[in-house]
Amino acid sequence: MRKNIIQERIELIKNGENPFFIAELQTGYVVIGDHQRFRGYTLFLSKSSATELHQLDDKTRLVFLEEMSLVAESVWEAFKPDKLNYELLGNGDPHMHWHIFPRYKDDGVKGAVWWLPLKEMKVVLSDKEMKKIKATLILAIKNNQKLKGKIIKISEL
Repeated sequence: MRKNIIQERIELIKNGENPFFIAELQTGYVVIGDHQRFRGYTLFLSKSSATELHQLDDKTRLVFLEEMSLVAESVWEAFKPDKLNYELLGNGDPHMHWHIFPRYKDDGVKGAVWWLPLKEMKVVLSDKEMKKIKATLILAIKNNQKLKGKIIKISEL
C-alpha cells in the first residue's frame, strides 16, 4: 500500500531527513508547515496510523489531545498571534494530523484559511526566514514547562 504524504513525512523524520521537524513527543511529531502564509503554521502528526480520534484507546487519545494543546500553547508563545485556528481533517491524507494556524488581525483573511486559493497559501520563505521560525518554535517548546518529560527528541539547528 502506498504511503500518504503524512506517512512519508514521518519516515523522513525517523530517518533524520525532514528539514521541518521540530520535536518528537509521546504521541506525535511537531513540524513547521512547508508554507508559511500564516507565520508560525505548525502541524502535529500522530504516531498512530488511526484516522479518527475515536479509534484511539482512551489514554492515548487524552495524551494526544493534551500534547496537541501544549504544542498550540508553544505556537502561541512563540509567534504571539491574535488567535489560533485548529483543524484535524484527514480527507486528503488519511492519517491524523493537526493543523495549527496562528492568525493575525492583519493577515487579510476573515474566514477559514482554506478559503484562500491554494496558490495564495503556498508562501515559501527563504532558508534564513524558515530557520528563524524553526528556532523560535524550538525555543518556545523547550521553555514550555508543561512539556517537560513529554519531549522525546527536539531538533537542533
